[in-house]
Amino acid sequence: MQQKAVCRGLGVALALAVGAWGANAMAQTVVQAAPQNVVQLSASGSVEVTQDLLMLTLTATEEGSNAAAVQKRLQQVVDAALAAVRPQAQNGAMEVRTQGFTVAPRTNSKDGKLAGWQGRAQLVLEGKDFDRITSQATKVQGMQVSQVAFGLSKEGRAKVEGEAQQQAISQFQAKAASLSKAFGFRNYSLREVSVNSNEIGMRPYMAQGAMFKSAMAADAGEAAPLAVEAGKTQVEVQVSGSVQLQ
Repeated sequence: MQQKAVCRGLGVALALAVGAWGANAMAQTVVQAAPQNVVQLSASGSVEVTQDLLMLTLTATEEGSNAAAVQKRLQQVVDAALAAVRPQAQNGAMEVRTQGFTVAPRTNSKDGKLAGWQGRAQLVLEGKDFDRITSQATKVQGMQVSQVAFGLSKEGRAKVEGEAQQQAISQFQAKAASLSKAFGFRNYSLREVSVNSNEIGMRPYMAQGAMFKSAMAADAGEAAPLAVEAGKTQVEVQVSGSVQLQ
């Protein structure tokens, strides 16, 4: 009899435990239910601004039957170029760096055998002082301007990014209010939001022919600065997220 009483007690306790677990599981299910009346939307704002950053790339090429000789001649050209432009380098106005120094085998197109070596080196002048950059480029011997690119500096972006962001936020709020009213709700609350910015209108292009070769000033007999002109770009801010209609 005593053993039967114990078994009944254990059975009741087990039933209560199972019942409590079931109630707890149901409560958790209710809490984790998907939210209702949630709308996803996005908005953007943009401000047009003149590009204030110039990146001018000069390139030198050498060919020969000996790889070491090709490398040596290229290094001499680069060293001379750096000596010519470094004294005028200034943080923000004109910064100087080298890139893409390579020496590679050149093969015969008919039989694929080694026909010599070809080397390539580049010097980049980048900054916001267009006149300084273009005038210094004409002083470099043995290198030709191969690429010109315009962009927007960090300072230039910072001036207009706040305005573009405010446009995007205002548009996001207006959309949320309009959707709330259209669906028969009085208001909304913000659930989650992300803000991203980017620049539209970068203008890199390759120098071709005599377009970017230094012109000779007829009266002074000296190389004139390259003629470059920056274009426009747009700083765009995108705001996306979800709102709870109320």
